[in-house]
Amino acid sequence: MAVVIGAAYFIYQKIGAHETVSVGDFIDILQKNLVKNPIYIFILLLFSLLNWVLEIKKWQHLVSYIKPISFSNATKQSLGSLTASLLTPNRIGEYGAKAMYYKKGNRRKVMLLNLISNMAQMAVTVVLGLISLSYFFIQHPEILANTTRAFWIYLGITLLIFSLGTVITLKKIRGFYIDKIKHFIYKIPIPLTKTTMFFSFFRYVIFSHQLYYLLWIFRVHIEYVDAISAIGAMYLIASIIPSISFFDWLIKGSVAVWVFAFYGAEEFVIVSLSLFMWFMNFGLPALVGSYYVINFKLNQRL
Repeated sequence: MAVVIGAAYFIYQKIGAHETVSVGDFIDILQKNLVKNPIYIFILLLFSLLNWVLEIKKWQHLVSYIKPISFSNATKQSLGSLTASLLTPNRIGEYGAKAMYYKKGNRRKVMLLNLISNMAQMAVTVVLGLISLSYFFIQHPEILANTTRAFWIYLGITLLIFSLGTVITLKKIRGFYIDKIKHFIYKIPIPLTKTTMFFSFFRYVIFSHQLYYLLWIFRVHIEYVDAISAIGAMYLIASIIPSISFFDWLIKGSVAVWVFAFYGAEEFVIVSLSLFMWFMNFGLPALVGSYYVINFKLNQRL
């Protein structure tokens, strides 16, 4: 929660101290570029739909290792667990929520498969994010020279906390010790792992280009390579900061404000786009998922 408060304060200071930011200007841009151009809204919805279709297909494919399920069931489990995890740190509630859809004998395996799914997505974010961050630093060498020592200390502590959290998580997950996790992972067929990475990679491509499309709509003029590297750097930094999923937009927004400031982007617009991205990719799917949560029945466990 301290991280969320810090991110909110950072955004408040950047926006509150910026005399050129106008809510009226942003609303005017919103009306001109979205309200009056429904094709843009349609395309943005397609981005979000494709993002979740890939996530649902990834889960359907991965969980088939223990029990084949239909796309409909995979949708129910993916969106229902999303809704249940919104108010839990780093969406940890997703593990238990997905396990609830299965009978007792399969629950631990489901939790491990969900861990593998999230690890695959994180691996793609880290690898592509490191490439993006390296390019970003090359383009802006003044960052390393001018950034205060306090920032790097904070980043170092955050990385340490994230690393320790990962180690603790992997050490024991509801009775699964690391040797059992390794044994379970090693037994998963390589083609299944490759397909999981494939879905994770294309999900990354979809949501990063959705944000790029939003930048274009709201006239944040940045060259394609610069924009994609900035987006990758933002997602990498934001992904290592522990937070509650409901406030994910706030964390990403604060990081995005810092990153896109190097390209002259208005802070209010960047924060608003972060909120819009969260609503499109988490808010709307969570509303759909609430239907599955409400209609969840114990006697329908797989």
